[in-house]
Amino acid sequence: MLALLKEKETISVILGISFGIIARIMMLRTDYRQYPTYPHGKVIHVSLGVIAAGLGAVAVPALLHKNYTAITFLTVAAQQFRDVRNMERQTLSQVDEMELVSRGKTYIEGIAMVFEGRNYLVIFCAFLASLFSSLFQWYWGIAAGLISLLIAKKLQSGRNLGQIADIQIAPIKLDGPDLYVGDIYIMNVGLTDDQRIIQEQAMGFLIIPKNKNVKVTIANLGQRQAILHNLTTILGVYRDEGEPTLLPMAKLDLKTGNLAVFMLPREKDEQIALQVAKSVPVLENAVRLPSESAATKK
Repeated sequence: MLALLKEKETISVILGISFGIIARIMMLRTDYRQYPTYPHGKVIHVSLGVIAAGLGAVAVPALLHKNYTAITFLTVAAQQFRDVRNMERQTLSQVDEMELVSRGKTYIEGIAMVFEGRNYLVIFCAFLASLFSSLFQWYWGIAAGLISLLIAKKLQSGRNLGQIADIQIAPIKLDGPDLYVGDIYIMNVGLTDDQRIIQEQAMGFLIIPKNKNVKVTIANLGQRQAILHNLTTILGVYRDEGEPTLLPMAKLDLKTGNLAVFMLPREKDEQIALQVAKSVPVLENAVRLPSESAATKK
């Protein structure tokens, strides 16, 4: 009987670790931002995922044996994952100084928070698979593991700009030295060469918020910088260091709350540009909900 119990615990731990590792690999991908880098960045995060999976899987037998002191190592793990968040923040901040169009502090903080949170999702998947394998049969552990993967996949994806605002191409206008995107003033362009480049290469977007919550969200400087960074990362940017006039910009229409975006892409394709703009992530740290205020409801 004892041998069967130990064998069941071994199976539950193996299943827990397996589903935890699968969850981390499933949530880890190198996209257009080239982050995490391949292969070294991926090796770091997969290794941390293995550790998180082991913690989640081993916690179940410890609880079933009433070894509550063993659970305290989870607090140590939480501290380690917070250190991971700090590491990502510092790394991205250093790299950001070399970008032609920076990510911005809000975007960096969001990425760092995501990498910390995904380790906790790995612990959740491993814990759930291990728990059901221990309490019931091994195939229930597999079923619970598969459900936890679906939950983790759902929690991995956030909202994008196209879901909260209407985005459309806006004409670029030069009224003498004054540059406009639609009817929204952007800046003064004094040099003739810069005016010529803008007329040839520039592209403008108008982002129209769907409600008053979105107006406050897109007004956030960090969210604006994320929009500019994503657009220039995918479409390229027609500028070099030391050319402030050609720097992409986003300006608000103070009356309506609409956001005008000015940029000079390497690839001037309006349809692709619209799709890129719609796929810009909405940063968690930039979201504001003034409609939830008690004063507003009254």
